[in-house]
Amino acid sequence: MFTWVNKEQGGRSKEGDMFQTVTEGLQSLYTKKLLPLEETYLFHDFHSPALEDADFQSKPMVLLVGQYSTGKTTFIRYLLEQDFPGMRIGPEPTTDGFIAVMYNENEGIVPGNALVVDPKKPFRKLNAFGNAFLNRFICSQMPNQVLQSISIIDTPGILSGEKQRISRGYDFSEVLRWFGERVDRIILLFDAHKLDISDEFSEAIKAFRGQDDKIRVVLNKADQVDTQQLMRVYGALMWSLGKVINTPEVVRVYLGSFWAKPLQNADNRRLFEAETQDLFRDIQSLPRNAALRKLNDLIKRARLAKVHAYIISYLKKEMPSLFGKEKKKEELIAHLPEIYQILQREHHISPGDFPNVIKMQEQLQHYDFSKFPSLKVKLIESVDRMLSTKISSLMNMIREEESKQPTQIVMGGAFEDSSDGPFGHGYGEGISAGADTEDWIVSRDKHRYDEIFYTLMPVNGKVTGINAKKEMMNSRLPNTVLGKIWKLADCDKDGMLDDEEFALAQHLIKVKLEGFELPTELPIHLVPPSHRKNPTADILYNHQED
Repeated sequence: MFTWVNKEQGGRSKEGDMFQTVTEGLQSLYTKKLLPLEETYLFHDFHSPALEDADFQSKPMVLLVGQYSTGKTTFIRYLLEQDFPGMRIGPEPTTDGFIAVMYNENEGIVPGNALVVDPKKPFRKLNAFGNAFLNRFICSQMPNQVLQSISIIDTPGILSGEKQRISRGYDFSEVLRWFGERVDRIILLFDAHKLDISDEFSEAIKAFRGQDDKIRVVLNKADQVDTQQLMRVYGALMWSLGKVINTPEVVRVYLGSFWAKPLQNADNRRLFEAETQDLFRDIQSLPRNAALRKLNDLIKRARLAKVHAYIISYLKKEMPSLFGKEKKKEELIAHLPEIYQILQREHHISPGDFPNVIKMQEQLQHYDFSKFPSLKVKLIESVDRMLSTKISSLMNMIREEESKQPTQIVMGGAFEDSSDGPFGHGYGEGISAGADTEDWIVSRDKHRYDEIFYTLMPVNGKVTGINAKKEMMNSRLPNTVLGKIWKLADCDKDGMLDDEEFALAQHLIKVKLEGFELPTELPIHLVPPSHRKNPTADILYNHQED
């Protein structure tokens, strides 16, 4: 446990705050500084319900969204490596509701109505969506090691057509927006054979506006197409996403086949393995970055709450005291974009901090502007102090916790470390090839390298750097890479290469040309036999040469 304290104040901040953890600090700041501003200006009615203790204390959550039969439920089973209660998998739309897959010692299902009254779960505010939603929301609990670190939210398969939106009985996009504000990662799944983005899927993605840093895209079932088709599918997916996700950055797309079945097309096996490892590392980092994510979300919420307060108080100020209230209200709503510009200039606010103007206009229709509160400067100043001083102190505390606590990553299931065995990522490839063999792996091609070596006019069994450089540059690798290879190959650091060192340099060039990374230090199994300190290695090598 760690404390955020001010030594001059005897272990407390100027306002007497004393926090044992970052989570506790976030809860306290929200309750004391931000919540009063939200309640005063009806923030919860317009934007997002109030946060509760469970929202700060819950494990990181991963939200899976995609059209039907893109493999969302199968993806969860792939991560957990076991079935979970309530799981149904099929080519037809099988998941017709939201499933929160969470850890519990006792396996079972908790229905939605019971779930939203549990103060230990971060779902209490979902009761605002009514029985139509709660009847399609369950919590699947099970003792699984992966779920000790993260929780996973499965969503209904998205279909196309207006009928599907109407038949749900609840606002699907608003539910997704609610989850998007609270989860740590949003994974959009696509099928390599179904890249069309339906209207409802487009609306669902737009519901995550403002959460772009949380979004990752997975192109699933990529083994079902060949390399040429995969290139076209990937390009088509990026084009489709560019029209929906309106950001200047390119969205990160992970390619692969996320289920425990044989690959139908193994040509891109190495690519799929690398992409899977990248995605796993991203998910595994969530527990470590959970506090930072909650801090970031609190800052975004505070900025929006301030802007909302300015909007509400401005509308109040412009309302007449006696007559013409209704007409003035309509006029203010119609001129809301101009009001945004006035507030931007007056309070030096970025345009990106303002809520969606069309949605705000629709919501304002239902309120009496004359009952809105006037601007309370002290509440604004309190939030400003929180952002300028308290948040920076919590940032320091996060770094302190990270340095003193063991690294938290997701373990178990598909995340189980396999790096020690022969099926670890990159095992037996690139620089690690030959690590588990007795002979020096470079010797297998040394006869070819020797032919080149003796054309470079060696003197006393060595070629100079100038002569070696000419041959090495035939690889067309950059000088920075060739310089690194030279340092690794010149084992005795004499500025020249003997036949073994030259063969090693050629081997390292081959490794780099095959797309593998070079090490910072030469691994023991690649050290030329004549440069090894262990005489046994020389005997083995000479015996094999004979």
